[in-house]
Amino acid sequence: MRHLSENLKNSIERKLRDLNNLRPLPPSAVRKLKEQFEIEMTYNSNGIEGNSLTLKETFLVINEGITVKGKPLKDHLEAKNHYEALEFLSDLVERGKRHTASEVLIRNLHKLIMLETDKNWAGKYRNSDVFIAGSSHKPPSAIEVPILVRNLVYWLNQNRKKLHPVELAAIFHHKLVYIHPFFDGNGRTARLVMNLLLMQVGYPLVVILKNDRKKYYQVLNRADKKDYTPFVRFIAQAVERSLDIYLKTLTPASQIKEKYLSLSKISKQVPYSAKYLNLLIRQGKLEGHKEGRIWLTTKEAVGRYIKNRKRKR
Repeated sequence: MRHLSENLKNSIERKLRDLNNLRPLPPSAVRKLKEQFEIEMTYNSNGIEGNSLTLKETFLVINEGITVKGKPLKDHLEAKNHYEALEFLSDLVERGKRHTASEVLIRNLHKLIMLETDKNWAGKYRNSDVFIAGSSHKPPSAIEVPILVRNLVYWLNQNRKKLHPVELAAIFHHKLVYIHPFFDGNGRTARLVMNLLLMQVGYPLVVILKNDRKKYYQVLNRADKKDYTPFVRFIAQAVERSLDIYLKTLTPASQIKEKYLSLSKISKQVPYSAKYLNLLIRQGKLEGHKEGRIWLTTKEAVGRYIKNRKRKR
């Protein structure tokens, strides 16, 4: 069963082609985007897990080495460790090292993000059973963890050519957090490995926003019950957001064909309300992405949706 809709798949692939057609990319612009996304991902990925640093504070801790008054030392260390793990991932991809998501790599990434906050368990599987607060899912027994992770890596290798890269990365992400192999840091590790799988096939870094934390957990819970479509769609929309930002930044002004606007502005130019446009985006039927808390799309994207709808009729 395919969990990625044809419309969303086509949209993502078209945008990835557009990005590839811009290559070679301006080195200075790419460096700035890379830094922006790594800071943004560090802030959001840690924030989902309860880190209290703001985006600006995360930037200052990482780039300036500043200690933020009133914020826990643990939050500072988490920011530094996560950023170092991202740099490690980027190095693997940039040097063309085709590291698969092996058991060793998963444990090494966990070690990097937990090194300063939980040295005793950094990179080590849990040795007792755990419960996840606020979730009905009970992770497998600790004694099952090693074989389950090995089986997951085997599943990945068996499905690389069967599933779309976005679908593959999303389902792998869920399966890893479902196993919950570590006492802490499972979500951050899964999001890093997911990104490695995507970056190795040309996608930019994908960020799950802290503002979408509630939705993220909702679709993860549905995936726990084998309903993968909402989670795959959620990840695919995050992939599309990154592609949109890269294209918006790197496309020369003379080549920009579509202008992203808020749904309230677009609704004045099309036969749909902002509320309905929001629903279409969330269902994966309309191209769009989030900047902060605001959803954006283009008039042309709505036109493609209308044309496709008429064709199906």
